[in-house]
Amino acid sequence: MSWTMPAETTRHQRTWMAFPREGYTLGADAASAEEARHAWSAVAHAIAEFEPVTMLVDPSAGADARRHLSSEVTLVDASYSEFWLRDSGPTFVIGDDGRLGAIDWIFNGWGATDWSEWKQDQSLAAFVATLAGAEIVPSLLVNEGGAIHVDGDGTVLVTETVQLDPHRNPFADKRRIEAELTRTLGATRVIWLPRGLTRDYEELGTRGHVDMVATISSPGTILVHEQQNPEHPDYQVSRQIRACLEDTVDAEGREWQIIALPAPENLRDERGFVDWSYVNHLVVNDGVIACGYGEERADAHARDILSAAYPGRRVVTVDARPILARGGGIHCITQQQPVAKTPPLTP
Repeated sequence: MSWTMPAETTRHQRTWMAFPREGYTLGADAASAEEARHAWSAVAHAIAEFEPVTMLVDPSAGADARRHLSSEVTLVDASYSEFWLRDSGPTFVIGDDGRLGAIDWIFNGWGATDWSEWKQDQSLAAFVATLAGAEIVPSLLVNEGGAIHVDGDGTVLVTETVQLDPHRNPFADKRRIEAELTRTLGATRVIWLPRGLTRDYEELGTRGHVDMVATISSPGTILVHEQQNPEHPDYQVSRQIRACLEDTVDAEGREWQIIALPAPENLRDERGFVDWSYVNHLVVNDGVIACGYGEERADAHARDILSAAYPGRRVVTVDARPILARGGGIHCITQQQPVAKTPPLTP
């Protein structure tokens, strides 16, 4: 069986999420916890305007989930610790016979971080895959969904500091990783970006997830994070990433049309330089769910760019600052399930 990960712009059966539960990234007090629950719920309701949403709910968070979520969101009981489902859950693929598959990566809490409770989530991807009626495709690669981005034509974007992270895959090299991405995702060209954003290497970071810096909006077209203020360290990072992409072509041999997505004007929060990025958006059926940062002009400019990059889709902005403060964005807390051509497996 050959598997291919479709572009995120293909039709979705649904989007999967996990509701925030008690844990390190939820927040230290009641107000902070409510902030997280509200943010996750706002994203779910925005997606539900376009396609079905299934929300995993840990037993400890059941009452809170029912209080925050409308009947438009399907709730499923599940046990988990981390609620960044893009990373701890499966990556959905389609087989050459049209069936739905789900890659069960090894998840070790973004490189065995000391704050993550990842050991309790090692069976989560298989659990979601079974609910979706997908064939489970096991992998021995430590990887997360936010660490890869595809165009559906064989191009896969990754970063050297994630897949080659000694805390993730200490014995792997590029050749072995590329072979595994070919087996699982249908990769014919893997583009290695040098790194991710500055904040992503601090506490609660992923050490360089690609979904914060670059995303392929259509064949041959790529959206790239651009920090325009030289006072921010990502000013140099974003130029390094763009220069790297300018030296590559996609799997079909096309040179990239590179579109800059400028960062908001704010540079810092109470923890230091922010990693606010409009690249970290979710494409849904007939829409785009975009991160908002409370800057009317910057948020509107990003919506304009995204509307042009995804013609025919309505762009909806959701305040993502509470999500970014916890280590990720809207793309990081969601996982799309593509429409399969053959009926799913019976759970």
